[in-house]
Amino acid sequence: MERLARLHAGEHWVVSCYLKLEPRDRARGKYLIKLKNRIRERLVWLERRGLGRAAREAVGRDLERVRAYLEDPSNLAPGRGIAIFACAPLGLLAAVPLPQVFRSRLAVDRTPLVRELAAVDDEFGRVLCVAYDRTAARFFDVTAFGATELPGLAAADATRTGRFHAPSSVARPGPGLSALGEHNFHQRIRVEKQRHYAHIAQRLFEMARTNAVRGIVLAGTGTGAGAVAPHLHPYVARLVLGSVRLNPKTVVLPEVFDAVLTVQRRSERAWETAHIKVLGEGLGTGWAANGFEPTLRALARGQVRMLLVDAERAQPGFRCTASGRLTVTAEGCRGEGEAEPVPDLIDEAIEEALRQHAQVDVVEDGGARARVDGLAALLRFR
Repeated sequence: MERLARLHAGEHWVVSCYLKLEPRDRARGKYLIKLKNRIRERLVWLERRGLGRAAREAVGRDLERVRAYLEDPSNLAPGRGIAIFACAPLGLLAAVPLPQVFRSRLAVDRTPLVRELAAVDDEFGRVLCVAYDRTAARFFDVTAFGATELPGLAAADATRTGRFHAPSSVARPGPGLSALGEHNFHQRIRVEKQRHYAHIAQRLFEMARTNAVRGIVLAGTGTGAGAVAPHLHPYVARLVLGSVRLNPKTVVLPEVFDAVLTVQRRSERAWETAHIKVLGEGLGTGWAANGFEPTLRALARGQVRMLLVDAERAQPGFRCTASGRLTVTAEGCRGEGEAEPVPDLIDEAIEEALRQHAQVDVVEDGGARARVDGLAALLRFR
């Protein structure tokens, strides 16, 4: 990210591509179909913009390099998104695997569009994942770019499980003695297990207190995935994003990373619902905007604290050359310079929101999307 942010393209054009790689996007190569469509649209847009033939051909070659790179399945990381930047005159072809992207978009500009890289890193933060059973626990540090394993924890005095057998020194214990011995055996196992879970909870508290942790994911086998939750300190309990099934004895890093992404996804759907509720309340009090023009005006004033985007919409528009404001129609730039066409206002609005350090929520649920008229915003001030 630092290298890309320092890059000065000068007179050259840089291709920036963010691509969603959800399971549904990978199925039957759908992501490639969408990419090819966007490549055709950008080439048409560059020609309409009046870009010279030599420049168009140079951009076309970079677009082809991006397509060829993404067409090779071995270049696709296990995450659910990827960013790739290309500029042949600068010797640039850089791919960055991501846990997610806001939406698939393709841009041609004088600089690489790297703000989303930083935003994804900041929003994802650091997540702790603990995979455990009654005898041991493995801890993982998960960031937007992968998972690493931390020192684990073993139960100090775990008793072997299985059926109770009377001690050999007791030849023929009576029914009462046998039942009492079996009860004590299973009670000892329960106590050891709960003590082990308490040690895991204490380790999580120590890790969360000494590190900037955004969330915690609990993982286990069967119904035991959330067994540590009752032992957690209230401060730590508030950080729990959810639980998932993993076998701590066999799990590998890519599985941990994918499991955390799955839990994150569930959390995002809950946040999405909350944002739509706040949008409805804000429209009545003046603390929200809905629709392209109201939202773009708020964005131009720096009012937007959260941009809500319909995941399925696209809308061409214009940028006013004097003010830099985005608008749906060329007439909207009257008195603010020339109306410069832009291929997709939503993509431009996302980049502008990131520049202003606003949050971006791409709304994917069908019911929630129906409440967003292409673009909407929750405001910092009225």
